[in-house]
Amino acid sequence: MDSAPDRRRDHDHDSEPARTHEHGHDHPTGIRGRLRSLVAPHSHDAADSVDAALETSAKGLRALVVSLVVLGVTALAQAVVVVLTGSVALLGDTLHNLADALTAIPLAVAFTVGRRPPNRRYTYGYGRAEDLAGIVVVVFIVLSATAAGYTAIRRLADPAEVQYVGAVAAAGVIGFLGNEAVARYRIRVGREIGSAALVADGLHARTDGFTSLAVVGGAAGVALGFERADPIVGLLITVAILFVLRDAARQVYRRLMDAVDESLLDDVEQVLASTPGVLRLGDVRVRWVGHALRAEAQVVVDGTLSLVGAHRIAEQAEHRLLHEVPRLTAALVHADPDGERHELTEHHL
Repeated sequence: MDSAPDRRRDHDHDSEPARTHEHGHDHPTGIRGRLRSLVAPHSHDAADSVDAALETSAKGLRALVVSLVVLGVTALAQAVVVVLTGSVALLGDTLHNLADALTAIPLAVAFTVGRRPPNRRYTYGYGRAEDLAGIVVVVFIVLSATAAGYTAIRRLADPAEVQYVGAVAAAGVIGFLGNEAVARYRIRVGREIGSAALVADGLHARTDGFTSLAVVGGAAGVALGFERADPIVGLLITVAILFVLRDAARQVYRRLMDAVDESLLDDVEQVLASTPGVLRLGDVRVRWVGHALRAEAQVVVDGTLSLVGAHRIAEQAEHRLLHEVPRLTAALVHADPDGERHELTEHHL
């Protein structure tokens, strides 16, 4: 028998006071219980789960807005130096940073779309929009690597004169600091809310920071009289961008293919196996939908149990999963009587 498949409950414990419910487990009482309820309220209300999902999307949107502002200010500061120095290298870096800032747009659209509730056509909701946005980010990284490599090779053949080398180097440092700050913020929030697309975009910002450092290295080489220093460093940075591209593409690809960390599956199996009444496990599957997890599992229970008894064990297993597995918002647990086979369906499986 199946437990209710889409009974969404809040397990982040940070939205409402404790409520009484019938799920067969104890809650601390007295002073200890009251203190715990203040810092970790207990709730299974469906609306709370929706609020938690909206909160993670809000965090993603906030990260994108902050990133857009920081990179916009960085690009503006560099543009001022470009006007003063006429540096073509810095112009390329400025445009690069501007392009990186604009990657926030597809991600913002994805986070906004992902907040829509499921319907009869999109029964799992719109979380996959984040993964599609991740593809766009990867494409931007490819274009960045291509542009950086092409510019470096062209300037290696025809070095450009750079004026006010100190100002150009300072602008390059500003570009690096701005991009690195954005990269750290995006990656941290992306990992916190489970968004592979936001992590990939953070890696993209980091590659742009490396490109800014190439401007600094090139300026230093030009100051020492070696005009081809800038394009040589640019080629090295292009190689670094390709490595980051590999990592970002791998993350997005795995998310699209429903891959999960094996340790996450281990955690789910451990929770199920330790549930009272579960004799052993059958198939266990976990998948990401945007930055939320869903699980499907088969558990074997005593064959002499009543329908209600088996249901309670499945419900308890689901309940523990929602509490103990971070970012898990829905679980479907199927209870099989020990010794019984799926005679009608096993040939399909």
